[in-house]
Amino acid sequence: MLTVAEADDLLASHQLSLTTETVAFTEAPGRVLAETILADRDFPPFDRVAMDGIAIQYDALADGQTAFSILAIGRAGEPQQPLPDPTGCMEVMTGSVLPSGADTVIRYEDLSITDGIATLTIPAAEISRGLNVHKQGTDRRTFDVVLSAGVRLRPVDLAVVASVGQTSLSVRKRPRVAVVSTGDELVTIEQTPLPHQIRQSNAHLLWAALHEMGIDASIHHYPDDVATITSGLSALLSGHDVLVMTGGVSAGKADYVPDILAGLGIRKHFHKIEQRPGKPMWFGTSPDNQRVVFALPGNPVSTTLCFYRYVRPYLETAMGLPGEPPLYVQLAKPVTFAPPLTYFTPAHLTTSTEGTLLAEPLPGSGSADFTNLTAADAFLEFPATESNFPAGTVVQAWAIG
Repeated sequence: MLTVAEADDLLASHQLSLTTETVAFTEAPGRVLAETILADRDFPPFDRVAMDGIAIQYDALADGQTAFSILAIGRAGEPQQPLPDPTGCMEVMTGSVLPSGADTVIRYEDLSITDGIATLTIPAAEISRGLNVHKQGTDRRTFDVVLSAGVRLRPVDLAVVASVGQTSLSVRKRPRVAVVSTGDELVTIEQTPLPHQIRQSNAHLLWAALHEMGIDASIHHYPDDVATITSGLSALLSGHDVLVMTGGVSAGKADYVPDILAGLGIRKHFHKIEQRPGKPMWFGTSPDNQRVVFALPGNPVSTTLCFYRYVRPYLETAMGLPGEPPLYVQLAKPVTFAPPLTYFTPAHLTTSTEGTLLAEPLPGSGSADFTNLTAADAFLEFPATESNFPAGTVVQAWAIG
């Protein structure tokens, strides 16, 4: 049986490699960029007026002039105009090109304008040369990097892409994922369960968690029958990069999944981690690492923990992202756990007035108590080397959603 750290190392050493594809700009939100985006010109591309007001030549102000005749108006979107007279001024709008011959902009808020004369209403000493001018190339120069590969494209990133006129982008392919549940006791959410049955929930949890990552996954269910599971998994492995399974991996008489996967050529890298909950987790790959299978324990809390602790970081890395790191939180209450293994418990997180992230443990009634998770924001991770964790102890936490 592996430690948590050993499981992490094995996952990292058998990483799925996804190729790239080109998508239209309109299909890019949320995708992971696979190329470097360069500035196609200076940012800004000209000396840009940063405030509505008047453009002047600073030397006139330095010579003691505080009133300026308005000689023209410069609007955003118009070609650059010259300042007609170095002792006069031009009204200018935010985003317009600074007139040639001018080097400083004074805000309307600092002026009084009467009969075409703009008079300074604040001390001249508060005005410096270049005030309210966004100089050409201040942000980026032509061919500077504006976005690096490996970022998930947010709205602010796409605004930068649009500004350089790029209509298509190279992005990492998303993994083709199938979610698989097994068990005779499970019925669909539309069905009314018999007294000895329950509705499927783990598969929908995994589907929703993958959807939140931007991954479209299909859902499949098989009864506890070796031939049916074998046929179903064989078909899924031929058309998917990743299978995320729930159930059928423990030590029960109907836990067929590990043997079936071995028979289908999936090499086991580990089965069972020294942790609670989620001990029976299974991970394996095809010999070429092009097919990956996570088989998670069927208890809902175990399924949830194993997905957010192991599967999500793995898939993020596969898509070219840095795996989401743990949070560091301070316990609001003491926690005691005796067995020498890594212990995880759901927790509700709040922020103190001092800015500290506080964790309120929510132990619930065991690994089947998934309703307890609706109040949780994260799983706390307690190392196997200790058993008593007083209030105020700082521990790692893995965010849920």
